[in-house]
Amino acid sequence: MGDRVHIKMCWSRAFLAGWVLLLVLLQYLQAVPIGIDKTKVKETEEKPEEPPASVDTGLHYDRYLREVIDFLEKDQHFREKLHNTDMEDIKQGKLAQELDFVSHHVRTKLDELKRQEVNRLRTLIKAKQDLEGGNDIAVDHQALLKQFEHLNHRNPHTFEVEDLDRLIKSATNDLENFDKERHEEFKRYEMMKEHDRREHLKTLDEEQRKKEEEHYEEMRKKHADHPKVNHPGSQNQLKEVWEEADGLDPEDFDPKTFFNLHDTNGDGFFDEQELEALFTKELEKMYDPTNEEDDMVEMEEERLRMREHVMNEVDSNKDRLVSLDEFLVATKKKEFLEPDSWETLEQNQAYTDEEMREFEEHLVQQEHDLNQRAVDLQKQREELERQQEQLNAQKIELQQAVEHMERLKSEKVDPPPEVHIEGDAVPEVHAADNQLHPDQEAHLPGHHETPEHHQDTQQEHQEQHNQGNQDLPQQGHPQAHHEEPPNQQEVAQGQHNLS
Repeated sequence: MGDRVHIKMCWSRAFLAGWVLLLVLLQYLQAVPIGIDKTKVKETEEKPEEPPASVDTGLHYDRYLREVIDFLEKDQHFREKLHNTDMEDIKQGKLAQELDFVSHHVRTKLDELKRQEVNRLRTLIKAKQDLEGGNDIAVDHQALLKQFEHLNHRNPHTFEVEDLDRLIKSATNDLENFDKERHEEFKRYEMMKEHDRREHLKTLDEEQRKKEEEHYEEMRKKHADHPKVNHPGSQNQLKEVWEEADGLDPEDFDPKTFFNLHDTNGDGFFDEQELEALFTKELEKMYDPTNEEDDMVEMEEERLRMREHVMNEVDSNKDRLVSLDEFLVATKKKEFLEPDSWETLEQNQAYTDEEMREFEEHLVQQEHDLNQRAVDLQKQREELERQQEQLNAQKIELQQAVEHMERLKSEKVDPPPEVHIEGDAVPEVHAADNQLHPDQEAHLPGHHETPEHHQDTQQEHQEQHNQGNQDLPQQGHPQAHHEEPPNQQEVAQGQHNLS
């Protein structure tokens, strides 16, 4: 958490991702840091030291912002106007009007940068729409359009005055919201820590709970027992740095010399990171990473509170940088010489009781939603498992059918035809030729007889009927049937022929 917060604060070196840096560059090339031999500076004139690299602002359009800044800096006219323009005028968009006087080469490159940025945003938005649409999530079109606020997306081809104006205002607004977001993040951290402590107490018996409460109060008192913390940016606070960090006599304190000593990059300004470095001695009075009672996340919040306070007091033009002139003016104020006491975090709880109550209610609702979601997912899982079982059963049946057909094929046995006739029995099939009996064939559905075939069939039936009558014995005289040897049958047949 501390590292992440520390990274967030680094964007200050490039105020608004470089707008003030352009002003600083002009002075940076002429600045000579204290303690460097001027003769050595002359030796390096052929290879001038490059200005410090700007730090990632954390904005989603950070790369586009940097590239626009870099190319505008190359135009001499725009560079001069930037040097002579007040920061408030820059924020109000007056500097953007100077874009009309930028060289054709720079304008052409800015057009190309804008087209690339528009294509990038369109690709990201399309991917997000596909993802959310595929998950049956309602797409927030207004939120998607906010991704284009730093440029005029209705004209995706050329970089105009409106684009520069939008870029400046968007960067100003987004960066200024960082502090607010940081405060909210720390507040949530503190409330969650308190919530976890309360939940832990619920798991203990009465005796254990009492011991835990006593230990908690002991740690709070131990943390609050520290040396007096000087008011950030006051004479006493700076003199302490002058004496302990710089090793100088506090009686010889000189604001201008102090400024030059701690302007570590020699650009003529205190940026936010350089300011926060001045508060290290004060923070060490309250926080020790080896102590159980000291929370390093709270230490970083305290550091940022101090920086924010000094910026509000000293940064008169609100450019998030402290110039030498602003610093010298501040050292002459009453607040610098006779400051009020500084209230630390333990004296200023980050949240109210009402906010804590709402936070815990929100956690309860979140837990309920997560449990319901878990139940729904379990039901979905069971349904998927049931469907998988059905598919496996069907797969087994299909495999068995395939194996049966392969076995019949290997045995060269034709499978009997499957004939299903509703309401009637399955017709008999003669094994000799697999042909249906004519009577059965005549009764099959869809069978049609010609008149000739019908007459022949009736004739055949009549002959069979007559033959049957001849074969029958005389009525009333039943004839016994005795089997005879084959030779006797032949003799009898011969006698019949002779007669």
